[in-house]
Amino acid sequence: MASFILRVPTANLRGFSVSAAASSSNGKTGTGSTQKAGPMIVELPLDQIKRPLMRTRANDPNKVQELMQSIQQIGLQVPIDVLEVDGVYYGFSGCHRYEAHQRLGLPTIRCKVRRGTKETLRHHLR
Repeated sequence: MASFILRVPTANLRGFSVSAAASSSNGKTGTGSTQKAGPMIVELPLDQIKRPLMRTRANDPNKVQELMQSIQQIGLQVPIDVLEVDGVYYGFSGCHRYEAHQRLGLPTIRCKVRRGTKETLRHHLR
């Protein structure tokens, strides 16, 4: 069974974090490499996220502006999805949220990171 620790700041949601630890049959918790991990929520530097499909469509400027205002007021509420392959991060969704962070000059963005193989990456690039 998993146990969750939820830290909610009283003044500012920017410091909001969620962490989880798996419990083994002996009752010990940990994140050892022998356990198969699912997606993790982490803050990643924008410049470490490759956006291979960025030029395929234009973002709605009104939506980006609305997101910028929302992010300034309450922070990013929904992390972008990122695929990590061999230590490289690839973003295929969250285009408006990513651009809003860029325009605001924010150095990092909250991401839901899942690990994948090169084959998974090729599938996303089709």
